[in-house]
Amino acid sequence: MSGFVDYDSDDEGPDNALLQSFLPAAFGKKTQEADIDAQIERSRRPAWKASTAADEKEKTKKDDDSDSGNSDSDSDSDSDDGGDDLDRFPLSHELVFKTHDKAVTSVSLDPNGARMATGSRDCNVKLYDFASMTPTTLRAFKSVDPWQQGGKPSATTESHPVNHVAFHPQAATVMLCITAHPQAKILSRDGEVLTEFVKGDMYLRDMHNTKGHVGEIATGAWHPTDRETCVTAGADSTLRIWDVNNKRSQRDIIVFKSRAAGSAGRSRMTAVAWGAPAHGGGSDTVLVAAALDGSLVMYSGNNGPYTRPTAEVRDAHTPNSWTGGIDISADGRMVVTRGGDGFIKLWDTRKFKQPLVTVSHAATDAADRFPMANIRYGPNSTSILVGSADGSLHVLNPGNLRPEVVTPVTPGSPLIAVEWHAKLNQLVTGSANGETHVLFDPTRSVRGAADVVRRAPKKRHVDDDPSFTMDQSIGISNDNIVVPGAQQMASRRRKGVTNTGKSLDPRRPTMPQQTPFAHNGPDDKSIEKNIPLSRMLHEDPREELLKYAEAAKKDPIFTAAYKVNAPVTEYAELSDEEEEPDKKRAKR
Repeated sequence: MSGFVDYDSDDEGPDNALLQSFLPAAFGKKTQEADIDAQIERSRRPAWKASTAADEKEKTKKDDDSDSGNSDSDSDSDSDDGGDDLDRFPLSHELVFKTHDKAVTSVSLDPNGARMATGSRDCNVKLYDFASMTPTTLRAFKSVDPWQQGGKPSATTESHPVNHVAFHPQAATVMLCITAHPQAKILSRDGEVLTEFVKGDMYLRDMHNTKGHVGEIATGAWHPTDRETCVTAGADSTLRIWDVNNKRSQRDIIVFKSRAAGSAGRSRMTAVAWGAPAHGGGSDTVLVAAALDGSLVMYSGNNGPYTRPTAEVRDAHTPNSWTGGIDISADGRMVVTRGGDGFIKLWDTRKFKQPLVTVSHAATDAADRFPMANIRYGPNSTSILVGSADGSLHVLNPGNLRPEVVTPVTPGSPLIAVEWHAKLNQLVTGSANGETHVLFDPTRSVRGAADVVRRAPKKRHVDDDPSFTMDQSIGISNDNIVVPGAQQMASRRRKGVTNTGKSLDPRRPTMPQQTPFAHNGPDDKSIEKNIPLSRMLHEDPREELLKYAEAAKKDPIFTAAYKVNAPVTEYAELSDEEEEPDKKRAKR
């Protein structure tokens, strides 16, 4: 038959190829496999450079090799060794979280590396779970305001910027939350307030007699081995050691007496760190704190009394310069401080009089705007991490404080908080632009961000913010349900209600829902029908009474007895010869 085409034939004609393109190749639901290599490549950071000191060292080595007559193969092997030395830092890839509206002041990871917490000046603590995230759903699963009940704003409470948030180094169930307030809080890993420490009496002069802080708390730290002990540093010139099971009073109190003239014996405590040796001996813990007058004090971490410090350096940093960063090495012997005077100093706890190394570093420029900027030791104290005002991350040598690696993270925005998780081998940074960066290496890092980039991406929902995703090419799913009259959460919060219509004020009763079959607001007709004398609400009582004025005169009902027997008012009559009585004399 003319015009018949045999589609079962093996001929690869143009018509057959066109038909095969429309026919399905398989039946059932098809799943699209994720391109893991492409996802990892998208998370690769721009080329990061070594520090000037390392470049000069490598250049000097190459010059020496060329002068000594070494072959090209030797020089190539030397350059390869230098590259391997730089690759030991997990800085090749990154995940970017854009969840805060203001500067990120603190970052922390739990000991297992499964959950991350960030604090910000927007008064919120964001909680992230790496196990539930994909490359297209980089968001916090919960946002907590520590000063709002259940995360709901209240008219009776105020919010405060978060200065410090930290998981316990050995317990993943609790974290310490410090805000710009005299009361610290202990939160669960889900953001619920477990303990709120008491506030002290501000009218007491002697700080030994107060049960809590009477000034703003700058920062805090956990005990390195005890899961139920923490310390807070406040503006009332005290360090207070707390038991998380007793919120009514501190366990021990350390009152710092400043020697600076004109300070009345008080100075704000700006930073504190609590360290222990690597073998975990609790009896060898050391407590180091910094004050606003430039002093650096060290106390024994054993149970008090803390009558006087074990060692004190009066002019450790310039007075009235905020020393916001302190950290203790893993063996408890070395202390590094980041001062607001433009210096980073290295101290030995065994000779706590003069700094071993003092370097002027650009990393301290951000301390003017963000005094809580920290400094951290890396795993096993083999490196020191610190951020800079230009948004770069500096990895310093722990012996001479020279930069080994300088890599830009948030160019143009100061880098405030840094953290290096030893188990995950990943770095976390917080910047002034509200971004949180997780730096990792796919080959050397385990779990955490390394697992996130290897998961299949999810399609973005129509209500998702595209700025939170890594891959902007992922399409929007069409399974959204649009409710007639529904409003976005932001507009509803401005009106004081949640997305479900419930009031944000817990004291306000729930308003009944308006339906076509019920009258939430009764009209005038129903009011007149159900409420007696309701018409009088719209009448003038004076006009209603004057309507009966004429009838009362003609036919008085209540005063009819006085028509005949009404008394007549009589007045005294004065003749022309009589004078009126003297009023002044009558008063006398």
